[in-house]
Amino acid sequence: MNLQQLEYIVAIDNYRHFLKAANACNITQATLSMMVKKLEEELNAIIFDRSKQPVVPTLVGEKIIAQARRVLNEGKQLKEIVLSGHGQISGDLKVGIIPTIAPYLLPLVLKNISKKYPKLNLFIYEFTTNIIIEKLKSGEIDVGILATPLAEKTIVEMPLYYEQYFLYINKNETQFDKKYVLPQHITLDKLWLLEEGHCMRSQIFNFCELKKEQHFQSQFTYEAGSIETLMNLVDSNYGVTIIPELACSKISAKQKMQLRYFKSPTPVREVSLVTHHQYVKEKLIKALKEIILNSVPEEMKTKANQNIIAI
Repeated sequence: MNLQQLEYIVAIDNYRHFLKAANACNITQATLSMMVKKLEEELNAIIFDRSKQPVVPTLVGEKIIAQARRVLNEGKQLKEIVLSGHGQISGDLKVGIIPTIAPYLLPLVLKNISKKYPKLNLFIYEFTTNIIIEKLKSGEIDVGILATPLAEKTIVEMPLYYEQYFLYINKNETQFDKKYVLPQHITLDKLWLLEEGHCMRSQIFNFCELKKEQHFQSQFTYEAGSIETLMNLVDSNYGVTIIPELACSKISAKQKMQLRYFKSPTPVREVSLVTHHQYVKEKLIKALKEIILNSVPEEMKTKANQNIIAI
C-alpha cells in the first residue's frame, strides 16, 4: 500500500468514473485499474462496485476512502510544516467562492496577491455554498469564501468583512421614491431573485420576511444566476432586486441613482474564509486572509458601533 494508490481511489470517488480519474491522475486507465485491484487484494476488500454506472464505492469502500482522504491530508500537512519552517509563502491553494462574491472581491484581491506573493498559485472555482462545504470535507479544495454563519460542526469560520445590502429599483417604481425603504415593503411580485441554491436568495427571503408560497401576481417569473442579470431585468422590465455592497462599485453613476438604502438597522451579510477543521496550508490561508482584509474598504471590516443586522 502506498500514497499513490490512495490518491487513485480518492480520484475515482471524486469522478465516479475510471477513465476520468485516470486522466486526472495523468496515467492510463489500465494502470489505474491495476493499482486499485492490487490495493483491494492487499486489503482483502472490494472498494468499488464496478457493475454500476457511475461507479460507486461499496459500504466498506466508503470507509476506506474516507480514511484515505485523512491520510493524504496528513501527508500534505507534513509538506506544509516544512514550508512554514522555511518561512515560505509558496505552493498551490485551491479556493472555492460563491458567485455573488466572486466578481466583486476577486478583482480587488488577485492583483494584490500576485504582487506580494508571486510564488503562491491560486486555483479558484465558483460554487454554491453547499458544494463548497462538500468539497472542503472531501479535501478537493483548501478554503472557501462565502457568507456565514453556517450550521456545520466540522467547518471553521474566519470572518473577514460585513457587506451591506442595497435595494436596486426600476426608475418607474414610485413605491420606492424615498431614500430609505423598509424590507417588509418588498413583495415577491416586484422582486427579481437569484435561482435556488444561492445562499443570498435565502437571506433575502428571511430579512424581507417573504414567504415562498406567497402568490405571484406578475405575468412571468425568472430566477437569475447572477446579480448583473437581475439588474438588467430590473432596468428593462420593472420591479426591484437586492445587491451587495461590493457590487455597487461596479455600476455606473446613472445606476447608482437607482440604489436605495434599507432603513436602520441595515441588513448585512458576514463574509468569511471557511476551512475544514482538519485543514492544512495554514500559512497560505493566512496570507490569503491578509490580502483580502487589505483589499476591502476599512468600514466593512467590523460591525462595531454600527446599527446593522447580520442575516
